[in-house]
Amino acid sequence: MTPTITEHGLHMPKLGLGTWPMLGEECTRAVRQGLELGYRHVDTAARYENEAAIGEALAGAPVPRGEIHVTTKVWWDSLAPEAMRRSMENSLRALRTEYVDLFLIHWPAKDWDLPRTMEALVRLKEEGKARAIGVANFPLALLRQVVEELGVPVACNQVEYHVLLSQAALLGYMQPRKIALTAYSPIARNTVADLPAMQAIARKHGAAPSQVALAWLLEQDGVAAVPKASGRANQQSNLDALKLRLDDEDRAAIAALPKNGRMVNPDFAPDWDKVA
Repeated sequence: MTPTITEHGLHMPKLGLGTWPMLGEECTRAVRQGLELGYRHVDTAARYENEAAIGEALAGAPVPRGEIHVTTKVWWDSLAPEAMRRSMENSLRALRTEYVDLFLIHWPAKDWDLPRTMEALVRLKEEGKARAIGVANFPLALLRQVVEELGVPVACNQVEYHVLLSQAALLGYMQPRKIALTAYSPIARNTVADLPAMQAIARKHGAAPSQVALAWLLEQDGVAAVPKASGRANQQSNLDALKLRLDDEDRAAIAALPKNGRMVNPDFAPDWDKVA
């Protein structure tokens, strides 16, 4: 059984199924297959343009909707209150559900009325359209502002996190506050397969480097991961990472890897290093 994060109204399995950039029938098939294999956490976003495909999979799922954690996100150009509400309603309609388990602001905007945006986000939670709310791609300074100045009940911050990118500052703030960190690109776009250190750990455990990368994340307090996998073999391999137990020697080897390997940095990204 997948370990689950239960703080701030969440019931979120630590290992989820990432769905970007899957579309259409490929996406429906992958989600349906993942649910059959045992996944109970599906990650999507309005921007992925695959919510309807996921909704089709959920409608025919072998398990009740209440047993599946669904995360979706609102894009940064729809953060005005009415635009956010429209985005949520469109997502719910496409996903064929009355609520999502976690609703995130996908990226911070450059010019926005932050208090009004956050009020609108909180209102969607109060109305029951989202069981929990949070953010994605928020650097520490912005997260602190939202939590401390605006008092938003942030359940999660979804960010890029893997063995080649440190999130120590964010984790140092989030873990004591029981705010979950969901790692996207958790196997660093599979570059972990080419790292000698990861290959050596994998050989030692009779595992794949991708499984080592996932095990390292999933053993951390309050950290979830959403690797994208469409094929049955890869989906099962990721699930099997839950069985892998690393030792201190493994962790030391991973700690020695470079930690500045950011792979997702669009032109609208925030200042990642801003902490105050």
